Amino acid sequence: MNTIKQDNFKRISDNRVNKIVDLISKLHNLSNTSFYEYSDEQIENIFSLIQSELDKQKELFDYEKNKTKKKVEL
Repeated sequence: MNTIKQDNFKRISDNRVNKIVDLISKLHNLSNTSFYEYSDEQIENIFSLIQSELDKQKELFDYEKNKTKKKVEL
């Protein structure tokens, strides 16, 4: 049975993830060289920044999960 917290998480996370995926997919529009000019370094910086933030957020989720798990074990 779903709790209110689980329902809230599902609702909010679905909305946020969909927005993020939509914005990431729009990055492709920047690859059109008819309108934009960019260097390999700029592209690398964009994706490095995105990946760094994803890694950071994943670590925060893992930290919270482990913190909660340790409380339960005590």
